[in-house]
Amino acid sequence: MLASSAPPSLLFLPLLLLLPPPSLPADVVTSDPSVRWVEIEGAPLAHLLLDWDSGVLYVGGVDHLYQLTSDLEVVSHVRTGPHLDSPDCLPPIVAQDCPSATQTHNHNKLLLLEAGQGAESGSLIICGSLYQGICDKRSLSNISQLIYQTSNPVDTQYVAANDPRVSTVAVVITTENKQEGGGAGGILRLMLVGRGYTSKGPGDIPPITTRRLYPVVPPRRAFSQEEELGKLVVGSYSEYNNHFVKAITHDKHAYFLFSRRDMWHKKEYRTYASRLCVSDRSFYSYVEVPLLCRGGYNLAQGAWLGNHSGEPALFVVMAAGQASTPVATSRSALCVYKMADLDAMLRRAQEVCYTEGGRGSSGQEEAYIEYAVSSKCLKLPKVSLTDYPCGGEHTPNPIASAVPLPATPTYTSDTQLTAVTTATEAGHTIAFLGDRTGKLHKVLVRSDSSGDRYGSVSVDATAISADLLLDQEQEHVYVLTSSRLSKVPVSSCERQTDCQSCLTIRDPYCGWCVLEGRCSRKHECQRHTEPNHWLWSFEPTNQCVTVQSLQPANQSRDEPTQVTLSVVQLPTLTEAEPLSCVFDRLPPQPAIITGSSITCQSPQPELLPPMPAGSDHMILSVALKFKHVTITTGNMTFYDCGAVSRLNQSSQCLSCVDSVWRCNWCPLDQLCTHNHSCPNQHIIFNQRVRTAVCPSVCPSVHLSDSPGPASCPLVYALQSSALVPMGLSTTVVLQGRNLDVYTVRNASFGLKSVHFHCVSLCFACVMSDFIGLYSCLSPPVQLYDCSAGQSDCSQCRAVPEEYGCVWCPGSPAPSCVYNQSCSSAPADTCPPPQITQVLPVSGPLEGGVLVTITGSNLGMRYQDVVGGVTVAGVQCEPQPEGYQISTRVVCELQPSGKQRKGPVLVSVGNSLPGRSTQDFTYQDPQLLDLVPDKGPVSGGTRLTIRGRQLLTGQTTDLRAFLGRQPCYMSEVNDTQLVCQTGSSNHTGDVMIRVFFGKAERIVPDVAFRYLDDPVITDATPSEIKYPGTVQVPETVVPVGCITSVTVSCGVPQGQDLTRAMTRQEVRARLGDQECEVKTLDNTHLYCEPPETQPMSEDDGNELPALKVLMGNLEVDLGLVQYDSDSLLSPVPLAAQIGLGAGAAVIILSVLVIILMYRRKSKQALRDYKKVLLQLETLEINVGDQCRKEFTDLMTEMMDLSSDVGGPGLPLLDYRTYAERVFFPGQQVAPLSRQLDLPDSRRQTVEQGLQQLNNLLNNRLFLTRFIHTLEAQQGFSQRDRGYVASLLTMALHDKLEYFTEVMKTLLQDLVQQYVAKNPKLMLRRTETVVEKMLTNWMSICLYSFLKDVAGEPLYMLYRAIKYQVDKGPVDVVTGKAKRTLNDSHLLREDIDYSSMTLTVLVKNGVEVQPCPVKVLDTDTITQVKDKILDQVYRGAPFSQRPSADSLDLEWRSGQAGHLTLSDDDVTAVVQGRWKRLNTLQHYKVPDGATVALIPLIDGNVVAIETPMLEGEEEEGLRLWHLVKSSEDPEIPKHRKSSMRERERAKAIPEIYLTRLLSMKGTLQKFVDDVFVAILSTKRPPPIAVRFFFDFLDDMAEKHGIDDPETVHIWKTNSLPLRFWVNILKNPQFVLDVQVTDSIDAVLSVIAQTFIDSCTTSEHKVGRDSPVNKLLYAREIPRYKQLVERIQSNRKLNLHVHIICLSVFFCFCFLQSFASEMNSLVALHELYKYINKYYDQIIMSLEEDSSGQKMQLAYRLQQVAALVENKVTDL
Repeated sequence: MLASSAPPSLLFLPLLLLLPPPSLPADVVTSDPSVRWVEIEGAPLAHLLLDWDSGVLYVGGVDHLYQLTSDLEVVSHVRTGPHLDSPDCLPPIVAQDCPSATQTHNHNKLLLLEAGQGAESGSLIICGSLYQGICDKRSLSNISQLIYQTSNPVDTQYVAANDPRVSTVAVVITTENKQEGGGAGGILRLMLVGRGYTSKGPGDIPPITTRRLYPVVPPRRAFSQEEELGKLVVGSYSEYNNHFVKAITHDKHAYFLFSRRDMWHKKEYRTYASRLCVSDRSFYSYVEVPLLCRGGYNLAQGAWLGNHSGEPALFVVMAAGQASTPVATSRSALCVYKMADLDAMLRRAQEVCYTEGGRGSSGQEEAYIEYAVSSKCLKLPKVSLTDYPCGGEHTPNPIASAVPLPATPTYTSDTQLTAVTTATEAGHTIAFLGDRTGKLHKVLVRSDSSGDRYGSVSVDATAISADLLLDQEQEHVYVLTSSRLSKVPVSSCERQTDCQSCLTIRDPYCGWCVLEGRCSRKHECQRHTEPNHWLWSFEPTNQCVTVQSLQPANQSRDEPTQVTLSVVQLPTLTEAEPLSCVFDRLPPQPAIITGSSITCQSPQPELLPPMPAGSDHMILSVALKFKHVTITTGNMTFYDCGAVSRLNQSSQCLSCVDSVWRCNWCPLDQLCTHNHSCPNQHIIFNQRVRTAVCPSVCPSVHLSDSPGPASCPLVYALQSSALVPMGLSTTVVLQGRNLDVYTVRNASFGLKSVHFHCVSLCFACVMSDFIGLYSCLSPPVQLYDCSAGQSDCSQCRAVPEEYGCVWCPGSPAPSCVYNQSCSSAPADTCPPPQITQVLPVSGPLEGGVLVTITGSNLGMRYQDVVGGVTVAGVQCEPQPEGYQISTRVVCELQPSGKQRKGPVLVSVGNSLPGRSTQDFTYQDPQLLDLVPDKGPVSGGTRLTIRGRQLLTGQTTDLRAFLGRQPCYMSEVNDTQLVCQTGSSNHTGDVMIRVFFGKAERIVPDVAFRYLDDPVITDATPSEIKYPGTVQVPETVVPVGCITSVTVSCGVPQGQDLTRAMTRQEVRARLGDQECEVKTLDNTHLYCEPPETQPMSEDDGNELPALKVLMGNLEVDLGLVQYDSDSLLSPVPLAAQIGLGAGAAVIILSVLVIILMYRRKSKQALRDYKKVLLQLETLEINVGDQCRKEFTDLMTEMMDLSSDVGGPGLPLLDYRTYAERVFFPGQQVAPLSRQLDLPDSRRQTVEQGLQQLNNLLNNRLFLTRFIHTLEAQQGFSQRDRGYVASLLTMALHDKLEYFTEVMKTLLQDLVQQYVAKNPKLMLRRTETVVEKMLTNWMSICLYSFLKDVAGEPLYMLYRAIKYQVDKGPVDVVTGKAKRTLNDSHLLREDIDYSSMTLTVLVKNGVEVQPCPVKVLDTDTITQVKDKILDQVYRGAPFSQRPSADSLDLEWRSGQAGHLTLSDDDVTAVVQGRWKRLNTLQHYKVPDGATVALIPLIDGNVVAIETPMLEGEEEEGLRLWHLVKSSEDPEIPKHRKSSMRERERAKAIPEIYLTRLLSMKGTLQKFVDDVFVAILSTKRPPPIAVRFFFDFLDDMAEKHGIDDPETVHIWKTNSLPLRFWVNILKNPQFVLDVQVTDSIDAVLSVIAQTFIDSCTTSEHKVGRDSPVNKLLYAREIPRYKQLVERIQSNRKLNLHVHIICLSVFFCFCFLQSFASEMNSLVALHELYKYINKYYDQIIMSLEEDSSGQKMQLAYRLQQVAALVENKVTDL
């Protein structure tokens, strides 16, 4: 039993839902977090009752009865069933007399309150379906106390229907007891019961009966149906099967609401309302009338007697029936019938039947006698109804009206409505409607009976019961669903914090109380009767008090003025109630009210806050306040003309006069001002102010001819050359306009029209301090230096002429200078070329290789060297693409015809040729032979080609080919070259060709033969131990080692190879006998010695020596002494007697204990060794299977590997990654939301949030804030994680600051744990800083995931998925044949076979077949998933269609199409089990053609995820491969023996074999992931090294020298906090789907990673979990990786900080595109500030530093802006 403030489905929603949205469209349903609920037993719960006097609630369900307080706390609980019963038998039930009796559930049918009389206390009436529907009375104060219960009921006490599906209603009435001698004042309390017809049990119980409650005097019985009490006589019980909905009393009448078939007219089902006089015990007054709800709504589902427009009315929810049946459809409506109209219609029927024979004035039938009784309408005197309003013996009955009472639906719904209750608020009627989906709808019922739904709340997922009740204060609705009782508030006024949100919710309960500044109900607002004081939320014409206009809207900050606000909806105030204006946070100013206008003074300039950096204006809020309540706000802009010009230094005049503000430019004063005059007369007006001020200002100031930008002085062009040599004074001529304004100030400046000269050096922009002229030129001035990069004459003379560069031969050395700087005559010609290097220095006779010549003065352009290059006397053709001015010539070698040798010559023009110091040689390379001459077609053979002069040309010119296949060069010298053969697609001989440039050579008379690849069937031994060094054998087999069936190779030498031999190859000797080797692993050898101590082989020692022989290696391990009495020297008899009998007993006891301990220890060690031995044996046994599986898997993964490097890796973008890591499990994380605020409040709230952001950037505030939150009792662990993630979002662009705060908090955390147990630190996420650390690691390691770990993680995921899908997976239990997790292992042997389906895939207009491998035991949904996996193989999971949206169609021939589904009419049902359909079920053959088509049947059952055991569908339990809750059918005589064998065996081998096979297949991919994470070959990420060094510093600071403690800290901070989370949840990083079967495998791998990170020794034994046994041999290797990465050398912390700064800058830029929504994060954080506001303020005020920084005051300012919180500002 659970009580909570929100349903479980809401506990994972973001806290933003604590405030409902500002607007609620008609189709929006919210989950109200203020809903309280209690989960109770007894589903489906049937009835709810409220005691209006005490507020106690009573709930009746199946077999359970509850008593609860108004706050839903359970006070008492009673079980009412099940009991032995049968509807065919009458109670009391005796099993022998009633063979059909079984344990039967007791469904609650009636739950009523019987008021007390005088001193008598009231009672609770409970009637159930057991024992023919008898009733009990229980105490109202404690329902466990029985007041009345009959043990032997008689047939007159059968009250309720004995069928759970048949309805029963009742109402308690009180009347005078005239017939039993009560006299005046005698009271008779009765119960009127309406019940439907039941086919079993007593069949003579009328639809409506009267039951006695009080007084009960023997022989009378409680609840008995007595003759004198009356009943509704019916001619045919089965025909008049009334379905009762409600029973009520009103104005001395009792009313019943029910539906049934109209037996008199059209035989259609209708709803009726019937009436009885409370005092009528004979049912003479019975009359009924059909209720018509227009639109075809004919079946009543629920009803409530309420008030509408001040009059009683019956509110009925109706549903449209399905054809002519009593089955209700989802189409339903609310209809309202006034009780006055209903009573009038009932009286009319009585009157017509009494006095007019049932026919009206028109002759139409208006009333008749119902229920097939012998009575008829009469023509009695007209006063009969007046004289006998409740009928009499002479009046006809029961009467039915033939004319229905009509009503137009107030509200209609497409979801079946099930319940209704109403309330009246401020004269308005509100109806609360429950529906079948568990939603509660709120409808305003207008006076014309039209309705307007204004809200819906999702209460539960099951139908709402018809018992829908309001509490005593009319503030909550009690809602009963199948297994839950909920308490729903009728409104959420108090949660609306501003006027706009209050009016937007359109809740009839709510309105904005203007002068109190809160959203309230009308009666809660003190002055709600006065105009504009309480604004009703539901009135569409109402609007908040608003500043319609503000004059002036813009004002210079240097000039105060009067501000006039035009306000709409201003409430009426007295003269004694003043208003004030508050500009921003400045002191208030008195406000003067004139009608709807308010005038106040703007602040003095010195009071205004400073202008924001980088802005020329600021917007200040103007709040209109009544006392401390803000009535409305507006905005006023204050601008600074000086800032306009300062922010635009490049064009001060233009920016000033073109500004949106009223700014003018004083060119002679260099001043942008709001004034209309300048100190030096001349002024250029802003276009916006000239017209207004010119008439008054023009005569006194010198104005420019035209206002605005056109009048500004401007330099716009460069008239002289843009090329300016450095080091030389140059004149630059500029052009501009409006420059004559400066002649007034400095006439001697020499301004001529629009030209002036700038003698000093000018760049791209021109600026003059004394005239304030600044302009950018196009093209800009270019400064250049002739000597830069021109190192010789040719390079200098190659410079374009316009630069004027010349080669000057003057002193101290020749150089390239500007022509005017050369003191001597420039050189007309350049020196001869100079050659410094030639490469290569040899080439083939045929030429064709490129020769590179480097030097100086090798020409000024390519044409200079054409035809001027010779190599060894042969022309060499220069190549244009290789030529570099003056420094390099590349030419192609021409044929020489013979071997020759000589220098390289280069001629340029008429100068002397340049000559190389190196000689070039023409050579004729020759190929002689090759070794080896054959190799496998897969390639990889190391081929050696021998010859002469093989170093001809450059090595890059050499290429070798075997036929057409390249042979890849690795080594070349003059006599041989070595290459590695490529693969070939066929066997046979191929020619060997070697190209030296374009020259081709072949090996004469020799060919290379490609052979088929060898097939290795066995290798013995697999590993060999031999002293020496390690030589890892390559895959190449030496020549001479190959025969047709065997390969014999040399023995590789080894060192420290503890696993180099098998157990069978190792021998151990103890003395002269063998010690039988039992186990051999990497570090231990276990052998079993002889039972008696062997003899020594060494004459010098009596004790035997233990020696281990591994091949030729013999290791002597020392002497061994047995613990045996035979080795002890005999004790003399005299000494034995001297010990004494007492000492013997003590020694014997001690020996027994020691021997037992030693025996147990040895046994444990033996068990450990045996376990390892069994593991090794099993792995050997499954080795072949693993290799085959691994080969298949690698073949499958090769195609995947080619895609992963690029777009094939479905890596999540940074935003989605951060969202899943920061806020795991949340459907709508803050990263995906926008700030939901009304427009009127948005700017103010955002301003407050920005100030909160500034506060968070104060380290003292942030740390005090976090510590204060963590000190609060209600601040849960979930809150801590949420706040930490919100802080991460808010400070995401300030990661350096975030890191420093985190370090500060971690230092506090270390201080705490050092005082307790330091090893426990960071073990869990219990504090805010620990979650901050998790997020910090996630941010810092995203790029590492993306670049390094993402690909192996994805490959591991795909490998797991491929392996799991190859075997059967049970979709109901989630168990799989191929897994690493023994708890998810499908242990039963399932017969299955692999199939290949041909799937028709539509690619555009073309349909292509695609083969897909599936299993015949796959369900249809599994098949669809496998098809989608294959078709969308390269696509992220989120971008492919869902299997639920598609049907699988089996196609055979032209017309044979069959849609397959998991569950249909062909499904096999056995007893209470239904099996899901598979391909095997449909007999789909191998190779069948199928297609995925859009979903046709929306009701197809698709089983995607494992279902909970015991889940039921229509009373049947689903199963797939095995029945989940039943043991495999094993013969009884075998079960005990099997259990004994399982207990006797340490490991269930048949199951472990499957696990080991899976483990061996996946081992490579597990290793790849672990190595990627833990490898030390690459430097660890900067953040990791930084944090590890920080932990080392903390340990050193606190004197912690235990390395294990620091190791635990590092392990907890990175591997266990981050990597384990990623390993278990790859969907945090990758766009993939992790099924339960894959998750089970990942859990084992993650646990292995955890075990690898611990410092404790990893031991396994007989009782170890199988999951730990699997990786017992690998964990030591992984531990070494962990130790290595944690023991990296510590770096300088300052270096770390610099690296971190750069790294964080990259992080920020990388994640900037993800658009971290900091405002939403700040808004969510403020909710915690608001929740603990007083505590945070107190904490800040207690801190002296915080007082100096006014942190509390600044937080109060934030509160005032964000939510208009009244503070003491």
